[in-house]
Amino acid sequence: MQLIDGKQLSSQIKEEIAEEVQRIKAAGGKTPHLAAVLVGENPASQSYVRSKVRSCEQVGFESTLIERPDTVTEAELLQIVADLNADPSIDGFIVQLPLPDHIDADKVTLAIDPRKDV
Repeated sequence: MQLIDGKQLSSQIKEEIAEEVQRIKAAGGKTPHLAAVLVGENPASQSYVRSKVRSCEQVGFESTLIERPDTVTEAELLQIVADLNADPSIDGFIVQLPLPDHIDADKVTLAIDPRKDV
C-alpha cells in the first residue's frame, strides 16, 4: 500500500489549476467564477464553504458567497438557484447542505443546471 501526502497533492493540484487559469486569462479568456450558497449558521458548513471560497481565490478564480438566514423560504432559495443558473458570469455553483427542515433539499438540488452543478 502506498501512502499519499494529501497536503502535497492538494498543493500540486492547486498550482496546476492556477497555471491553467493564468493561461486562460493570458489568452484573453474569461476568469472562472464559482458561487456558493450558504443557508443558516451551521459552523461546519460555514467553515467548509469559506475554505472553498479561499481555495478558489488562491487559484485565480472569482468567487461569490451568497449567505441567507435559515428563515429563507424555499421559493426564495429556488429563485437564487434560478438566478445563478441564468447568470452567464457564473460558471458553477454549490448550494451547501444541509438545508433547514422547511426546505426540500432534493427540490433545490434538482433545480441546479447540471452544467453549473459543482
